[in-house]
Amino acid sequence: MNYFQSDQNQPENQVPPTPPIPRYLTGPKRSKPILTYVLVGLTVLFYLGQVAVEQIFGFDLLFFFLGKVNEAILLGQVWRLFTPALLHASPLHLLANMYALYMLGRSYETINGHLRFVLLYLISAFGGNVLSFVLGKYNSLGASTATFGLLTAEAVFIWQNRDFFANRGRSNLINIAMILAVNLMIGLSAGTMIDNWGHLGGAIAGLVFAFLAGTRWQIDRVNGIPAFMDQRTKKDAWLAFGLVFFAFAIIAAIPFFSR
Repeated sequence: MNYFQSDQNQPENQVPPTPPIPRYLTGPKRSKPILTYVLVGLTVLFYLGQVAVEQIFGFDLLFFFLGKVNEAILLGQVWRLFTPALLHASPLHLLANMYALYMLGRSYETINGHLRFVLLYLISAFGGNVLSFVLGKYNSLGASTATFGLLTAEAVFIWQNRDFFANRGRSNLINIAMILAVNLMIGLSAGTMIDNWGHLGGAIAGLVFAFLAGTRWQIDRVNGIPAFMDQRTKKDAWLAFGLVFFAFAIIAAIPFFSR
């Protein structure tokens, strides 16, 4: 019995078949919304600190050092243009803002990434507190300056990528407009202690930042596969942050020169 087979009938230089190139569209890059969770947790910890310290000293010591107080800012305590976003006046106040941060923050950070999310949050808080400092006379606190920036940034993202959203994008924009309108009407109602200037400043800062640096999709081919690509870069995010910060810093300087 012949245990050896002749290779005369075997094809020479046999090449394995090339797998077909997939034709499906690769989805956009997504980030885990880690910083959203961190900010929610940090803000809750600050509120618990407010409650604990008030029980010990009889007054809100954290607000005393970190809240938006115009007279203190005029004395040079400019960190108060950022830190009020970490403080809240009541459990309901905290719950409302953390719900907004949780919903809007996860959405924005997932699509836009960690850097743009944290820069947007900071510049919205800054813009809101600056406008409140310049045009408002009352003390204030709360993360709503930043969450209003997240809301307008979401609207800008949908608008700039409207070709990818179709009718769903239009309905989302209408919902955002209704939320802004309702909050404005509540803020203008008699007897409310709502910082409308803070909301407006945060909304403007978030809108401008997102317009300059928010994700703008285009379809490119990567290794022959169509894929979502972001036209914006980290440099765009830092540049937008710097421009918006500079603009609001000029506004914040007005009361210092008008005294």
